[in-house]
Amino acid sequence: MLWRKFNGEKIRMPIIKAVEEAIRYESEEGNKLKVCIGTDSQVRGKITEFATVIVFLREKKGGFMYINNEKSTAKLSIKERMLEEVSRSVQIAYSLCDLLDAYDVDLEVHADINTNPNFHSNTALKEAMGYILGMGFAFKAKPEAFASSSCANKVV
Repeated sequence: MLWRKFNGEKIRMPIIKAVEEAIRYESEEGNKLKVCIGTDSQVRGKITEFATVIVFLREKKGGFMYINNEKSTAKLSIKERMLEEVSRSVQIAYSLCDLLDAYDVDLEVHADINTNPNFHSNTALKEAMGYILGMGFAFKAKPEAFASSSCANKVV
């Protein structure tokens, strides 16, 4: 997976190492961090682009994020696409959870799924929530899921 910073700078090391370096640096600066992971997608013709973000929130001092973009030609229903977004977020969360635990950094997984049943994405809410909570992660859905619905949405 290729990751970059919001300014476009490529991250040229494994993402786990980059996250650890960021946590160490922020800790040395006296910042308490929380990490939120989310994915959003856009369908353009026959291509679906996914953007996964790792958002680092500094307590009362803003934040920053790392971004991964990938494209797929698989034809997915809205429910399948929502669950694919969640799966991508959970994979990253799972790969980082031991590291975040070691540094006592809180983690949330955000799903770009509407809690209002009048929206199409709501069809995946129960499965997504069960998957995320079943993996032991804190779960947020729209409108609280800013990592997926705002941050990832801006870079997909």
